[in-house]
Amino acid sequence: ACDESKLEELKAGVKALGIEGYDPVLLSGQEGQIEVARHPECATVVTGIVGCAGLIPTIEAIKAKKDIALANKETIIAGGPVIAPLIEEYGVSMLPVDSEHSAIFQCLQGVPKGGVKKIILTGSGGTFRDMSVEDMKKEDPEVLRQRSTTHPNWDMGAKITVDSSTMMNKGLEIIEAHWLYGVEYDDIEVVIHPQSIVHSAIECQDTAVLMQTGWPDMRLPILYALSHPARVPADLPNPRDGRNFDDWWLGEGKDGKLTFGKPDLEKYPCIRLAYKAGRIGGTMPAILSAANEQAVELLLTKEIDFLDIPVVLEGVMDKAEAEKKVIAVPNLDEIVEADRWGREAANLVVQDMKAKGE
Repeated sequence: ACDESKLEELKAGVKALGIEGYDPVLLSGQEGQIEVARHPECATVVTGIVGCAGLIPTIEAIKAKKDIALANKETIIAGGPVIAPLIEEYGVSMLPVDSEHSAIFQCLQGVPKGGVKKIILTGSGGTFRDMSVEDMKKEDPEVLRQRSTTHPNWDMGAKITVDSSTMMNKGLEIIEAHWLYGVEYDDIEVVIHPQSIVHSAIECQDTAVLMQTGWPDMRLPILYALSHPARVPADLPNPRDGRNFDDWWLGEGKDGKLTFGKPDLEKYPCIRLAYKAGRIGGTMPAILSAANEQAVELLLTKEIDFLDIPVVLEGVMDKAEAEKKVIAVPNLDEIVEADRWGREAANLVVQDMKAKGE
C-alpha cells in the first residue's frame, strides 16, 4: 500500500529488479490500506492514519477479526457509534496506543467492573501553558503560529502539536475515553501536568487514585498494546537524553517533581467544545474532529491565526445545529458525510469571518 501518485513508479521499479518469480501485488490509496488491514497473515492492526481516513480500513480489519491497536483518535471519535458495536459483534479487542489511554488501560488492570469512579486525563498544557490569554492576544499572530508547532515535552507532527497547543488533543481524548471505557462525560476530568511524567490516572470508588508514570515516550504504549497482557522486558531510556528513569528519582534539577492544576477554559476553549460535542453525540464529534483538522491545516497554510481555531470550531458546531446536520444514530456513510461536511463548513466559516473582517 503506497501513495497513489507513486504506484506506477513502484511497479516500474519492481519490474526493473528482474527477479524471476517475484510478482508482488501492489496497491495504493484506500484500497491498499484495506487489503493490508485485513491481510490473512496479520493478527493485530495498528491504526495510525491521521484523521477520519483511518476509519474505513479499521472497520474492514475488525470485520476480518483482527485485533486493533488504536493510535488514531479520530477513528473512534468519529466512528464510535459504528465501531463500538462491531468490536462486540466480531469479538475482537481494541487496545489504545495513545499515551494517555494506554496509561488508563494499564491502571484498569485488576480493577473490577464498576470499580472506577472517574478517569483523569493529564496534559502538559502545550507550548502556551505559561502564557496568559491577555498576553496571547497581544502577541504577534505569526509568533503564535510558529510556537504552536513546538511542544515542550513531546516530539510529534505538526497537526498533533497544534492540537496540544489548543488542548484539542485533550478534548478529543475526552470523547475517546467515553467510547473506549464507557464512562460518562461528567466522570472524565482533565488536569494540567507540566512534566508529562504521569500519563493519566483513574480514581476508584474507594477514593484510591492509580497513576501510570514514565518518560514521555511512545515506545512503551506501543509495546504494551502489541504485547498485552505480557510485560515484555525492555530497555527504554529517555528518548531525548538517553537517561534511565532511575535518574529521575534523584530529584536533581527539574527531575523528581510533579505538579498539577486545572485547565483555564478561557485559554483552552477547545476542551469545552469537545465536552459539548460529546454530550450532543451522534455525528457532532465527527463534525468537530473534521473541522479541527481543517482549521489546523488553515493555520499551517496561514489562512487563519492561532486564536481563530476555537472561533472556527464553535462556528461549525453552531452551523451544524442550526442546519440540523447532527444525526443521533448514524451509519458509516453518514459518519463519512459528517466528516466531509465538517471540513467544508470550516472553510465556509473562515470565509464568513474574512468577509466580516474578523
